[in-house]
Amino acid sequence: MEDKFAKALRQTADLMNTALSSHLPQSESLERQLHDAMRYAVLSGGKRLRAFLVIQCADLFDVSRDYSVRVAAALEILHTYSLIHDDLPCMDDDDLRRGLPTVHKKFDETIAVLTGDALQALAFEILADPATHPSGTIRASLVHKLATAAGSHGMVGGQTMDIYADAEDISLATITRLQQLKTGALIQYACEAGAILGHAAPAQITAIRAYAHDLGLAFQITDDILDAEGESEEMGKRVRKDADAGKATFVSLMGLEKAKIHAEMLSNQAIGHLSIFKDNADLLREAAVFTVKRKK
Repeated sequence: MEDKFAKALRQTADLMNTALSSHLPQSESLERQLHDAMRYAVLSGGKRLRAFLVIQCADLFDVSRDYSVRVAAALEILHTYSLIHDDLPCMDDDDLRRGLPTVHKKFDETIAVLTGDALQALAFEILADPATHPSGTIRASLVHKLATAAGSHGMVGGQTMDIYADAEDISLATITRLQQLKTGALIQYACEAGAILGHAAPAQITAIRAYAHDLGLAFQITDDILDAEGESEEMGKRVRKDADAGKATFVSLMGLEKAKIHAEMLSNQAIGHLSIFKDNADLLREAAVFTVKRKK
């Protein structure tokens, strides 16, 4: 029987697939191949956890779903761009994503690069549109924070560290910072975006940031655990790739069992940060549990 959290996450995925489809272009023109690739990449599945976090954090402040769903869509679109580029031969060189051929395999490498570029631009186009929020100040804050989270001081900076850092010289502190940028920055944005939409008080913003910080690290440690223990068929992507590439991970640095304990501790810490919101944050608490219990 589907529990409350699983039902809410599935409903979010269904809601997002409808919303995302409405934002994605389709045409019979010369750009058709690009538009087909954009739709293929974005609508190929996924947990939609980042979208879930945007919507649930916004719900804490009674924000209209008309606004939060648009922000969630923008974030999912930007996240998909990052996956497309991560999968390229010059990056992680992956053939499989969400159980389907990666964009450069389904189409070609040129279309994959252009699809990522177009999706990144589309994400900011959605955020800047007055339909996202009537306040220009709110929209500007959403755009600014996502640009920061996605750029050289966020996701792209973390990816750069991941590619060029010498595994033998990476400490636990370094891998923590790397993953806070590469993975944690967009999770942080997902949570903070809801607070921005809701005009949250300083104490509420502090609590949400602390929750997002611990959740993001727990998520990445679990990813490392799943890469070490999971199977490609269940994960929908290649596993053991970090070990094969000689990359440092939380598992390689801490050991498998200590990594599991640390992820659990971070999940519990994340839950503790939400006490200020009382029962209203129960689904966010369940998200922290799901983060470390998931199988893919």
